[in-house]
Amino acid sequence: MKKVLIIDDEVDLCLMIRQFLSRRNYEVHIAHTLTDGINYLKIITPDVLILDNNLPDGMGWDAARSLHEKYPEMKITLISAYKLARDLSGGMDHIKVLEKPVSLLEIEQHL
Repeated sequence: MKKVLIIDDEVDLCLMIRQFLSRRNYEVHIAHTLTDGINYLKIITPDVLILDNNLPDGMGWDAARSLHEKYPEMKITLISAYKLARDLSGGMDHIKVLEKPVSLLEIEQHL
């Protein structure tokens, strides 16, 4: 069973993604701040990280780059409402970028 960690401050979105992925046999964990998410990474090692770009305590894009260095095997999908976020990913194939609003099927394709 693949483990997924979602770090996003939108509670309803997190719950919707968790429900969708749980039905597809993913083990899903949720954190609503970057700090909590990074602490979670010390406890579990997810196969996939779904990370919001704009969090109350930091920018997901900056965190994604450093987390990839620390956890190179973990897939990272950054979710952003900013159209420019996709442009920021140039040359960084290990970080996938999805624009909000994002569909559940689109998220699943990046797992």
